[in-house]
This record gives sequence, C-alpha cells and structure tokens, in this order.
Amino acid sequence: MTDFASRRRIMVDTQVRPSDVTRFPIIEAMLDIPREKFVPSRLVEAAYLGENLIIGRGRAILDPRTLAKMLNVLDVGPGDLVLDIAPGFGYSTAVLAHLAQAVVAVESEEPLVSEAESSLAEVGIHNAAIQHGDLTRGAPEHGPYDVIAIQGAVDVLPDAIIEQLAEGGRIACIFWENNLGICRVGMKVDGFISWRYAFNAAAPVLPGFERKAEFTL
Repeated sequence: MTDFASRRRIMVDTQVRPSDVTRFPIIEAMLDIPREKFVPSRLVEAAYLGENLIIGRGRAILDPRTLAKMLNVLDVGPGDLVLDIAPGFGYSTAVLAHLAQAVVAVESEEPLVSEAESSLAEVGIHNAAIQHGDLTRGAPEHGPYDVIAIQGAVDVLPDAIIEQLAEGGRIACIFWENNLGICRVGMKVDGFISWRYAFNAAAPVLPGFERKAEFTL
C-alpha cells in the first residue's frame, strides 16, 4: 500500500519549504490534507509530483509549490471569506478552508463539482462550498471577498471578478505575458487594485480568460 503520508511530508520538505513559504498554517494544511483524494483516480500515484496535473479541457491542478507560494503572498487569515476560482477536484479549496473562515469555490465542470464536494466531505471540511457556474462570473451573491485565488493562468481578468474583491482585499493569479507565466498579487485600495510581482509560474490559461482575438483589415 502506498504511504501517502510520507509523500506529503516529502512534498512539503522538498517543494514547499524550500520555496520561501514560511507561514506555518499553510505548511500545516498541506501536511494535513490528503492531496491524493483531490486528483482523478488515474493520477493518484502522481498526486505529490512537483508539476501541474493536467485534468483535461485546458485545465490543470496547480503544482504544490505554486499553490503554496500563492497562498503565502495572499496571507489568508482565519477571519477571511475567500473566493476560489476553478478549483478542479477541490484541493485548493480544501487548503484554503484550513486557513480561512469560509471558502466559496466556483467550478465550471459539473462532474468536478460532485467530485470536489465528496472529497471535501470525506476529509471533514465543512466551511467550504463548491458551486457550479461560469468561472468568469465568480459568485457575487456571496461577496464581497477578502481574498480571491484563481487556480490557473489568465490573459485578461474579468471586471466581474475584480468587483467582488472587498476594499483592502487581496487577489492572486497567474498572468500569461509574452509566453511567460507571472503570478501577481493585488490589493484593492480606494476601489482600485494595485498589483505587484510575486513569482514566475506556469499554468494553462483558463477557459473564458483568454484574450479576445483582434480583427484587423
């Protein structure tokens, strides 16, 4: 039988800690949450590899290092309401739920919603909800949010998502720029988001977040 607990410790010791992720709640969450329960069955043995796990339809589960670094710069706290966009099988939602007061996750693929709900219940997470919907729309009915995390790259970030961030809130996502993925973290001040560079990362551009092709004569 595979010793997934040992693999989790190795993942944290070789991928997370060496990446300047210093916030103990993140490390504790990634040691505690069984990542193998939040991947498709065909990828269970690859659950702890240091790479994105491709799950089809232009989607991927972000590698542990990228997720941990994103959460580190977001500084999620126990009083935060979080919006998690495109969680796939729900691993990012599970980790966020360990850090925050509550998490609302939006997933566009209905079969993934069911899988994520089952896995969250199985591991005893009760402060997170996965809803089926358009990723670019978010979940405005539950906002505004203190933190927004986007589990994939974007060419363009829709205004509808930005509008759901509370004043003083933080948002992080990977922008695809000149064939390079750059994770930026933003803070909303006086209604506007100020962005800063966080780190480089690779991820597929999420469906609906692509730059529209421009027509020229």
